[in-house]
Amino acid sequence: MTFDEILAQVTDSAAQIPEGWGQGRACFGGLVAAVLYAPLGRLIDDRPVRSITVSFVGPVAPGPVTLETEILRTGKSVTQAQSRLRQNGETLAVMLASFGKARSSEIRVPSAAAPNMKRPEEGMPMPRVKGMVPDFTFHFDFRWAEGDAPFSRSDRGLIGGWVRFAEPTSEQGVASLLALVDAWPPAVLPMYSRPAPGSSLTWTIEFLQDGPFTGEWWQYRADTEYAGDGYCHAAANLWNDQGEMVAISRQTVTVFI
Repeated sequence: MTFDEILAQVTDSAAQIPEGWGQGRACFGGLVAAVLYAPLGRLIDDRPVRSITVSFVGPVAPGPVTLETEILRTGKSVTQAQSRLRQNGETLAVMLASFGKARSSEIRVPSAAAPNMKRPEEGMPMPRVKGMVPDFTFHFDFRWAEGDAPFSRSDRGLIGGWVRFAEPTSEQGVASLLALVDAWPPAVLPMYSRPAPGSSLTWTIEFLQDGPFTGEWWQYRADTEYAGDGYCHAAANLWNDQGEMVAISRQTVTVFI
């Protein structure tokens, strides 16, 4: 099932998580976030989303899930809302989203320029070997352009490159960006000397543009800011292929070695 097909069947209260989008024993977190966001995006259509925070409470398995959405508060400019994903009676993911209208302001600080890295056609494709990479990665096209490969015992947890959907997608909104940003492996993985299981615990992403988001390739860069006690904290940015920053991301990732 393609990304478009998955989003098309998400209703305001239910969705079907398909096979083929796995990440270890759980479904790919970017898809979970996209499914959580889909009913919120339909519910609040008069102001763009500014910030999203996701807590991955437990692993989501393929199969039916239920969705619960709630508007927590609507003010003159900002709406706060929540989406909850449940499976087999358990809450497995929760999203808090802030939607805000543009307002006049005396202050404007430009976003960081896109880093100078190899173009997609010069970057190294991520291997597509069944059993060696998570199933969900077959739905994306990656071009590695900065940093070392995962499990290469690098002295820095840095990842940079380009990503797009492997299958053409008509969805050009926030849901697609959630999937594209989260598709990359955790930035700390190059520092490991052997494969290490890990999963996102919390994720906050902020959007600098209203959308729709256009571009074939999306430039991504993530840097590990701290790692210890089995948790890694990374900051990342996403730019379109015109060099405009569209999202700022922070993740807390659990690792098990």
